[in-house]
Amino acid sequence: MGGVFDAAELRTGAAFLGYSADGFQPTAPIAAVIPVPYDKTSTWHKGADRGPGALLEASAAVEEYDIQTAWTPIRAGIATLADVVCDGGPEAMCDLVEERVGRVLDAGVMPLVLGGEHSVTIGAVRAAAARSEKLTVLQIDAHTDLRESYEGSACNHACVMARAREVASIVQVGIRAIDQGELEGMDRGRVFWGHEIADTSDDVWMDRVCGLLTGEVYITIDVDGLDPSIMAATGTPEPGGLGWGQVNRLLARVCAQARVVGADVVELCPQPGLHACDFLAAKLAYRLIAMARQPS
Repeated sequence: MGGVFDAAELRTGAAFLGYSADGFQPTAPIAAVIPVPYDKTSTWHKGADRGPGALLEASAAVEEYDIQTAWTPIRAGIATLADVVCDGGPEAMCDLVEERVGRVLDAGVMPLVLGGEHSVTIGAVRAAAARSEKLTVLQIDAHTDLRESYEGSACNHACVMARAREVASIVQVGIRAIDQGELEGMDRGRVFWGHEIADTSDDVWMDRVCGLLTGEVYITIDVDGLDPSIMAATGTPEPGGLGWGQVNRLLARVCAQARVVGADVVELCPQPGLHACDFLAAKLAYRLIAMARQPS
């Protein structure tokens, strides 16, 4: 079956929700999953390069019908593209991701990048910003990632939002860890601290988040933005994170208000015996596509 992507661009073997390149190939997909198994700059527990594979494997157990959005996105078409592989430094990897995401956007398809460490977001955001007059990057994360440079690289995983704010406005949600030096230049009115979210009994803060968004949004979800009680399989866990319900309610509001041009789910670091975390990441990725491309 033909489609907007050549057969050589599709991933062989396991694909999103259990489909494969030699089976279901959507002719006009609503989204394209882009695995980026890269983990060169992480500084604590390594293994995020295994995240995309674990997520794809777990996605085979995700039910195709999405209850919350009341439709079946996979039947509308979700392509799984070949892994973006880079043996070089993060700068080279970011260039490869930017090229691949740009190709998907130019085809009129929503890219969903699977990391890998958080630096994979840099290239994706650059591609989206180059095709948007006014883009907001919504970050769900435990860390600000606002260092201008770290360990000799401006494309380190600790620098992703510093690079994002060069090409777009940013909103940061769930932050619970920061280097003091990152406070300089930070727009605190666009930061939603994890402890403040935890201390409130309602979702009023989500209205404030949505009030800061432009018409087009790129969503980056570092899984350590979730609480370690439900997401322990990440290299840099921080206590006090968001719950499953909170993340879903926030994403539902964002997707209802703005056009989501692209997204990513990053920093899954698979651990033996924690297959529930792999499944959560896969379910979250599917739910995000469902919300972002829900029929009107």
